[in-house]
Amino acid sequence: MARPMGPRFKIVRRLGVNVFNHPKALKRGAKQQSKQSDYGKQLMEKQKLKAYYGMLEKQFKIYVDEALSSPGNPGENLVQRLECRLDNLTYRLGFASTLRQARQMVVHGHILVNERKTNIPSYKVKVGDELSLREKSRNNEMFVENFKSNELYLNYLQKDIESFSGKLIAIPKREEVPIEVVDSYIIELYSK
Repeated sequence: MARPMGPRFKIVRRLGVNVFNHPKALKRGAKQQSKQSDYGKQLMEKQKLKAYYGMLEKQFKIYVDEALSSPGNPGENLVQRLECRLDNLTYRLGFASTLRQARQMVVHGHILVNERKTNIPSYKVKVGDELSLREKSRNNEMFVENFKSNELYLNYLQKDIESFSGKLIAIPKREEVPIEVVDSYIIELYSK
């Protein structure tokens, strides 16, 4: 599926939040927002969430529809589904320094899920699944350096540095996910 390839820093300045976790992204400052309507706020939150997870509208709409049809809080369901994507968990575990790099690692077959090669970035990781770096890829200094230097601070993930692997041990709660988004606005936007 396609992915956004536009200018990242321009997006960060428009949204006012460093969605790409780049140290220089907000160096030039955020764009001043004029007074927004309710629709404008909802749209901005949707654009933020799409940028956090590197998605285009068509794929994002599928996730929203799934979240709306499942029981429970739709906003929390949406964030949980996005957080459990393979490319995102590869990034959160520290295999890659950015989400784009994590996506490329998955597509190129560097990441194994339960010892099986999986090259689909949107693959839904289940609780108990183990993500590991392929044996051949452990010779790549950049992958090893990224994995050892990035510290894990999320309760729903477990990391084993010796075996270059990580595990999803629980479904993430909304409060634990490190993103600055008001998900209720997104659900309101799509519920119209």
